[in-house]
Amino acid sequence: MSDTSGREHSPALVMHDRDTKFTKEFTEALNRQGVGTNPLPKASPNLNGRCERFIETIKLECLQKFIVFGKKHLDHLVGEFVDYYNHHRSHMERDHLPPVRVEPDEVETIPLEEIQVKSFVGGLVKAFERKAA
Repeated sequence: MSDTSGREHSPALVMHDRDTKFTKEFTEALNRQGVGTNPLPKASPNLNGRCERFIETIKLECLQKFIVFGKKHLDHLVGEFVDYYNHHRSHMERDHLPPVRVEPDEVETIPLEEIQVKSFVGGLVKAFERKAA
C-alpha cells in the first residue's frame, strides 16, 4: 500500500482471481489500509476480459511510446491517458463517442473552420474539438 500513498486517488477495491498468491494475510493487509477486496468467482476466466483489454490498450497506445522515469511519471501518464480514454477517445460501442457522454443525440455537425486540434499524453494522442467563440 505504500506504493499508492502519494497518489491523488487511492484504490478503494482490489479485484483479483483466486490465485494462491492472494492469501488471507494479503487481504487483511489491504483491509487494514481501508481497501476492500473482491475475489472473482471460481471458474470464471472471462470476467477479467475488459480489464485485460484496457491494460493492453494503455500499453499499446501510451506506455510503449514513453520512457517512464519513476512512479510519479507513470501515474501522470496513466492519469492523462485515462482522462483521454474516458472523455475524448472514440469507442465503437458508443457510436464513436467517448464513454463519458450521456446520449449519442448530442452530436452535431461542425464546419471544418470551427475545429481545433488538442494534444494529449505529451502530444502522442490528438483529439478534435470545436474552437471557443
